[in-house]
Order: sequence, then structure tokens, then C-alpha cells
Amino acid sequence: MEGALSILGTALGAYLVGSIPFAVIVVRLFWKQDIRDFGSGNTGATNVLRVFGTVPGLAVYALDALKGAAGVWIGSLLAPDAWGGAGTDWFVVLGAMAAITGHTLSPFLGFKGGKGVATASGAILVAAPRVIPVMLVLFLLTVLVWKYVSLGSVVIATAFPIVCLLLYPDRYALAVFAFIVAAYVIWKHRSNIGRIRRGEEHRISFKRRMWDEVRSAAQDEGREKR
Repeated sequence: MEGALSILGTALGAYLVGSIPFAVIVVRLFWKQDIRDFGSGNTGATNVLRVFGTVPGLAVYALDALKGAAGVWIGSLLAPDAWGGAGTDWFVVLGAMAAITGHTLSPFLGFKGGKGVATASGAILVAAPRVIPVMLVLFLLTVLVWKYVSLGSVVIATAFPIVCLLLYPDRYALAVFAFIVAAYVIWKHRSNIGRIRRGEEHRISFKRRMWDEVRSAAQDEGREKR
């Protein structure tokens, strides 16, 4: 009975934390806009960065990553002592996956959401920190060369299971987590992959904001009406 309650508490608690739509909250709070009306319409950090700039984009990324870290913490907190270290790993994985699911299927957004990369990175930072330097280098190199954040996300998702198996060969729960996360993130990016192949995907830019262009166009329209 204790194990069942711990599983339910981990899954529900991490899911609810993961479902907090920080991108929507931040943009509404500071710009009185809905991020879903701009750019790709996605409620993730990349769309906030592209539309409103680097600082708010990184702020949303940090908040979304914290959700993943919180999911891992909830899992480790509620894991029964009798289950041992291996059992705790499975609770950590459950908490991480529940947080990622909450981010991508938020009940506050009609069971829609972001693509889970930021939330997954926060979970990985806590659960498997040795993986982070490799993932960070791969991601930055991909984005710097091709200017596609989505491509960087797909590359690190593909590499994650391999790196995890190499660095954590005896932690089977983490290996399962790595393969599930990789498949889920790649599946969530299937439309981006299609746009990259067609040459239609937006490249990231740190010098201009889509919001500046929208505001400028609105001002021009206002002047024309006058």
C-alpha cells in the first residue's frame, strides 16, 4: 500500500509541477500578450527567446528546467526506503517523466504545451549530471553551426541514451529513462524536422526580436490610418 501511494504521489505531484506554463505566465505578466499567438505558437523557451528576446527566453528556460529538477526531487523524496538505491532510481525516473509529461500536456493549456527539452534537461541535471557537459557541447555546436535550436534538441536527444549508457552503465532505470526521453523529444520535434528538410524552419537570432517587428508593424499601421 505504501509503495502504491508513493507511486501515485510522485506521478501526480511531478505532473502538476511540470504543467505550470511559465512561458505563458511570463509573457502575460510582462508584455500582456499570449505567447501562443506569436512565432511557432509553442509555449517553450525557444519561442519566447525568438519572439521576446534572450533574457526572457533564458528565464523561461530556467523555470522550465526547475520543473524537471523538482520532479526528480519529488520522486527521490517519496521513494520508500525499503526499495533501496535501485528503487529510488525508478522513482526518480517516474518523477522526471511525469514532469516532462506535464510540461508537454498541461491541463492549464487544454493538454497542450512545450516540447519538453528544457524540463528534461533540468531532470537530467539532477538525476544524471555527468551527462550534462557532453549534451551541452553537442547542443551548442549544433546551434552555432546550423542556427536551429530544434536540430540541437534532436541531436542531443539522439545522443542521450548512448552517453547515459557509457557514463552510467549500472543504472538501468536511467537507461530506460534515456531511451524514452529520446524517443519522446524526437517525436515532439517531428514537425520541426519536416520544416528543416524543406528549408522552412526559423533560424535562431540573438540580435533581433520578432516582438520588435510586430510592434513596429503595428505602429506603421497606426500612422497610415491617421
